[in-house]
Amino acid sequence: MNKSLRYIALLAILPLFTAGVTTDYFSDADALKSQGTGISKYGSSTGVCGLQLCSEIPGGKDAWNAQQGKVTPVAPVEETEVKETMMEKDDSMMEETPEEEITEADLGSVLRLSRANVPATIPMHQGYYNGENVYYIITDSSDPTHADIITQSQGWQVELAPLLKNAPEEALSKTYMFTNGVEGDGVHGYQGEVFTSTPAQTDVYSALTSHVHVTWNEGVTSRVLDSDAMIVEAAENKEITLTKVEVVLNMPQIVWPEGRMMVKDTTLTDTTPYGGGQVLDIDTEEMNVTFIAHRGWGPDGRTIYYIVTDATPSGPAGMMGVVNTPTSASLIANSAAVDLYQFKNGITGTGPLGFQPGIAAGAPGDANYSPMWRIFMIGWDNPENAQLLETIDDMNAYKRAGLIDIGIARPMDSDHIVNCPFIDPFQ
Repeated sequence: MNKSLRYIALLAILPLFTAGVTTDYFSDADALKSQGTGISKYGSSTGVCGLQLCSEIPGGKDAWNAQQGKVTPVAPVEETEVKETMMEKDDSMMEETPEEEITEADLGSVLRLSRANVPATIPMHQGYYNGENVYYIITDSSDPTHADIITQSQGWQVELAPLLKNAPEEALSKTYMFTNGVEGDGVHGYQGEVFTSTPAQTDVYSALTSHVHVTWNEGVTSRVLDSDAMIVEAAENKEITLTKVEVVLNMPQIVWPEGRMMVKDTTLTDTTPYGGGQVLDIDTEEMNVTFIAHRGWGPDGRTIYYIVTDATPSGPAGMMGVVNTPTSASLIANSAAVDLYQFKNGITGTGPLGFQPGIAAGAPGDANYSPMWRIFMIGWDNPENAQLLETIDDMNAYKRAGLIDIGIARPMDSDHIVNCPFIDPFQ
């Protein structure tokens, strides 16, 4: 066996996420039903071992329990439709142990992703809801002009996501932007935006926002308007003009009158578990928030980082410690959402289920990039033969070879959409 294939055979990364999280929220509900297990839509059953039925595992549940915590070296598969060697990838993605230092005790832990989880500090903005403060971030724009304006004003990159313009009305909340009047921290340099909902209004809140420009009419003395009701009244009094704008921004709220995003009290490492919160710190004085940025792969194998701000349904949202946004379910068959592939078995790692990080069908700069992701699950037919997959081509080749299956995720038997803006955490 040559050195490159030896590295492949030794490949395994990072500890397993908890089996309880895996079982409860990300099992393939349709597959379980077809097996006639009687498992509820919430997952838990004595017949489930991690992400599969105990009856599918040689030796049953006792054998599965005995394997927890163990790492099985992976074996190379046929190379006819896959990349010739892992070492053709960017060397900066891996930390190596020299070949002469490898021992049997090293199997499964010699190679791992570096900087798998890193802190990402993002500027916050202050706006209003019903006369009270809201603190939020802006990560993506359907419109290049707004992306450029906000990037320059906040000193942090707003990604262009043209697909967001296709989002249906039911996936959007309305936000007012001021184009003149009282100077402030708003997108156009005037008072802060006014929101028509917060995460406390679960049935209507969305981080994706449609916009109405508010312009003070000539001869009127401007003042701060801090609620939807005040804006409607001012418009009726002919003090302001309201203009709908064909732009969609991704503006996740971090702090709102009724609450804030969960803060995870931890020292961040490459092995920090995925669940239990995505925010490390919220600073309303310095006006920034620090997220955990997770490492993954773009469609062509490039390194990407993403944060998680909200999701639907409530089970995965609660597991990850983010806002529950039922309105996002309307994107399940809409082009504003793009496919993101996660792994439910195989090589252990820092993916949301404790296996290798996922592969996205689009990345910043691509015409099909969006922060809204429709989740698919990849399962190895034989997890002991799992290989590290890094590209859409890798995934398709292994699927054609019959080595993996791919199915849409249906946690809690519900449509599953996650708001995962791709960002540069090192800017």
